[in-house]
Formats: sequence, C-alpha cells, structure tokens
Amino acid sequence: MLKPFKNILVIRSDRFGEFLLNIPAIRALKETYPQARITLAVGAGVYELAGLVDCVDKVLVWDNKFRRNLRRQKFDACVVLNPTKEAHWAAFWTGIPVKVGYDRKWGFLLTHKIKDTKYLGNRHEVDCNLELAGLVGAKTQNKSISIKVGQNYPFAFAGQKVIAIHPFTSDPVKQWPRDRFQQLAKRLSDELKIKVLIVGKEIDMGEGECGAEFDSLGGNITNLVNKTSLVELAGLLRHCSLLISGDSGPMHLASSVGTPVVALFRNDLPGKTAQRWGPWGEGHTVIAKSKLEDISVDEVLNKVKDMKNRFDYLLRKI
Repeated sequence: MLKPFKNILVIRSDRFGEFLLNIPAIRALKETYPQARITLAVGAGVYELAGLVDCVDKVLVWDNKFRRNLRRQKFDACVVLNPTKEAHWAAFWTGIPVKVGYDRKWGFLLTHKIKDTKYLGNRHEVDCNLELAGLVGAKTQNKSISIKVGQNYPFAFAGQKVIAIHPFTSDPVKQWPRDRFQQLAKRLSDELKIKVLIVGKEIDMGEGECGAEFDSLGGNITNLVNKTSLVELAGLLRHCSLLISGDSGPMHLASSVGTPVVALFRNDLPGKTAQRWGPWGEGHTVIAKSKLEDISVDEVLNKVKDMKNRFDYLLRKI
C-alpha cells in the first residue's frame, strides 16, 4: 500500500492536443491524493494552456533549467505520461521514490510501469492515461477534459451564428483535401448563412504555407490563421457553435470547452483512428473512411445539417 503523496510531478512534454487528453488522469491523481501538491511539467508551447487546468497547483516548462533543479523540488512521486528516456532518467537520477510510466524508453528506471499498447488503437487515449495513473491507485468519476476559459476573447462576432473550421494537420496522412475545406466554408456561408472562421497555426501546415488560400473566399468567412494564441483560440471556440476539423489539437481544444465537433478521420491506420484519438465527450460526430478523399463536401455538409436539426443549441447566437 502506497503512503499518501505530498508532492507529485506529472510530465507531459509533447503537443497540446495530446496534453488535453491527460486531464482526467491528472484529476484522478488530485482527487485520490487531495493533500498533494500537483506540479505539471509541459513543453513551452503548452505552458499557457496548461494554466487553465484547475486540478493543477503549479505549471512549469519542461526544459534544461527545470531538470537541473529537479532534485530541489523534493517530489515523492513522478508520473511520466509520455515516455521519454530523458524524463525517465531525470526522475531516477534525482531520486524520486515512486516513478510511474510505460515500460519503454528506459522503462527499467521506473518503479511502477505497464506495457505500452496504445499503438494498437483499441481504446481511447483518455482511458490509456487513466490506466497509467491507476498504477498508484488514482481514480476519478469525472473523465471530462474540461478547462477553465474566461468570458472574454479577442474577436467580436456578437449576434452571429458561428462555425469554426480547422483545415490543417501536422500529419499529411490525416489531411482532408484543403480545397474541399474551401468549398465547405463557402457552402456553409452561402447556403446556411453562417459566419465561418478559419483557425489554425503555421505549425499545423506544410513548410512555407500560411493558409492564404482562405483569404479570398468572400462571403461571411474570416481567416484567423496565425492570429490567436492557444488560450485565445480556446475562448474563441467556446463561443462557436461547432468546429469542423481533421484529427488535430484544435479538435480536442473544442471538446475541452464544450463545443461540438465534426471530425474527419481515416479508419485504416491502427493507432490513428477515432477509436483512440476521436473527439472526447458527448455530442460529437465522426466521419471515418479508409481514404479521406472519399469523404465528400456534401457528406460533411449534411452531417452539419443533421446536427443542427438534432441539437437546438448547435447554432446558438453568441
């Protein structure tokens, strides 16, 4: 039986979409060990967003400076949510008594570990993360990935019906053709009379691209590519009625602020399907095929219309 922890380090040092899917596991640690101080170490690009997680006491950037001072923090437990040799070695070298993680990338340095089978894609990433936290008895009934977002956001579209489109991906194999996103935006604007926002960051695109092809679509379409921070994007998505996206970080961000998602997935790549990475929570729609090119603009548009008919709140005015 483990003694109650007083000072827990949680490490998740990769991209923000993956990070958001760890919130239930972090919450489980806090609820199981309410007396413990939870310190979350994340990549620099996720730092501001991580500050919106209410079950965390302190957020730090996982960098060389932090690792050099790790011993001084006197953590009595460390949970490494994304396995790296660097994180496993740091927890071992600094003498943290309880070290939790996956049995790979120097997993022999850990005290509590499980085999990493996430690549099989037979369950959602959220459930995998909760299983890992469960190695130290952590449990929660609240499996939401919710974050706390304020009422303010930097763009004013008051009184309009708004749908956001995130047409980019960091992985080309998950990219629905960009020209179809353009066609979809036009039809949403022209046929459904809806305000359309194009969102995203350069990091999601190919080299040298900036989403400029969405500048000249006309209609009621606004290109906000590269014009928001992650926290601003969270606030913006909170005020939208819907996000349409491929498998992406903004898809998970929309889920975390309670905005429904229409997500476009491939279903032929083990470990990359919606079963593992789909939008988490209720009210979302996934369109999945072995070839993304087989998903037509009409099919996506009809799903949006279907969601509009089923959920009165979908096209609420902001």
